[in-house]
Amino acid sequence: MAVITCIEDLKRIYRRRVPKMFYDYAESGSYTEQTFRDNCDDFARIRLKQKVAVDMSGRSTQSQMLGQKVTMPLALSPVGMTGMQCADGEIKAARAAETFGVPYTLSTMSICSIEDVAAHTQQPFWFQLYVMRDQDFLAAIIERAKKAGCSALVLTLDLQILGQRHKDLKNGLSAPPKLTLPTMLNLATKWGWGLQMLQTKRRFFGNIVGHAKGVTDASSLMSWTAEQFDLKLDWDKIAAIRDMWGGKLILKGILDEEDARRAADFGADAIIVSNHGGRQLDGALSSIRMLPAIIEAVGGKTEVYLDSGIRSGQDILKAMALGADGCMAGRAYIYGLGAMGEAGVSKALEVMHKELDISMALCGERQLSEIGRKNLLIPKGFFNAYE
Repeated sequence: MAVITCIEDLKRIYRRRVPKMFYDYAESGSYTEQTFRDNCDDFARIRLKQKVAVDMSGRSTQSQMLGQKVTMPLALSPVGMTGMQCADGEIKAARAAETFGVPYTLSTMSICSIEDVAAHTQQPFWFQLYVMRDQDFLAAIIERAKKAGCSALVLTLDLQILGQRHKDLKNGLSAPPKLTLPTMLNLATKWGWGLQMLQTKRRFFGNIVGHAKGVTDASSLMSWTAEQFDLKLDWDKIAAIRDMWGGKLILKGILDEEDARRAADFGADAIIVSNHGGRQLDGALSSIRMLPAIIEAVGGKTEVYLDSGIRSGQDILKAMALGADGCMAGRAYIYGLGAMGEAGVSKALEVMHKELDISMALCGERQLSEIGRKNLLIPKGFFNAYE
C-alpha cells in the first residue's frame, strides 16, 4: 500500500482507479469553476500563527455537533452517486464515519438506499433531502428516513434548479454509465472498479427507483429527475417539511446574511454555509469568506457549519477559529473511497484528524474551544473586499 500522508495522495490514487465520468463528477464545478477553485484558494490565503514554549500535552479535538459527541468537528457531506465511486460506497463511507466517530450524511441521490445504509450501520446517520414536486414521494421518503432512525434531516436549499456542469454533460454522466465507445474504452482501464461493480446489486438510485411513481429503470429516472426539482420551494414549504419531519433540521446552502437570519429565526437547529462545492452559482463567494458575516448575522441562535473547500485538518482549524461550530467535507472522503474503499475513507479521516491535532498544538492550543482569530493571520480586507 502506498504511504498516505495527505488527502492529495488519496486523490492521485482515486483518479487512477475510478472511471473518468465519476472522477469529473466529483472534481468539477459549474460554468468557469471560479467558485469551485476559490473554495480552496481562499482557505490557503488564511495563515496560522505559530506559538512556542507552551504546554502541548493533554490535547483534545473532541466536540459536539447537534448535541452528538464527535471525535473532531467534521461531518461527511452528502454526495450524490457515491455508490458509483466505489461499489456500495454509501455503506462503506457510513461505516467508516461511524467507526471514527463523526456524522455521515446520506444523499437523496445515493445509490445505496436509506434502508441499505441503516441495515449496515449501528448508529443513526443524517439524511439529506432534495425537495421534489411529487408530494407523495416527498412524504414517503421523509417517513422512510424516520423509520431508519435518521437523527437529522439536512434540507438542501440551493438546488431548485441544476447548475450547469460542463464535464458531466460532455461525459454523458449516468448511473450506471451508458456504454458508449469512449466510456467503454475508459472502463477497460478501470478493471478493479468494474469487478467490484459486478459483485453488487446496487447500481441505481436506491432511494428513487422503485419508490417514485413511474420510475423503474435508469431511463425513466432521468426524465423524472429533470422534472421534479421544486422551483417553488419557499419558506412556507420549508415549514411544511419541518412539521412533516418533526426532528432536528439542518438547512444547507446558506451564503447570504439575510437568508441566515431568516433560517435562525425559523428555528433551524443548524445551518450550513455552503455554495454546493462550487457546483451551483459560479461566481458566488467562497464559503470561508462568507462565514464570519453569517455567524454574526445569526447571533448564536443556531449552530453554523462550513461546507465547501475543506481538504485538510488545517482547513477545519481555520473555520473553527473563525467561529464555526463544525465543518462538512465531501470530496476529501470521496477521494479516499474511490482510492481504497472503506479503508480509504478511514484514512482520509485519520489524515485530517492528525493535521488538526498537530496544527492546533503548534498554534499553542490544547482544546478547540480555545482557538479563535488570535490564532490566524488574515489578509487585510479579506472579508470585506467586495461591496
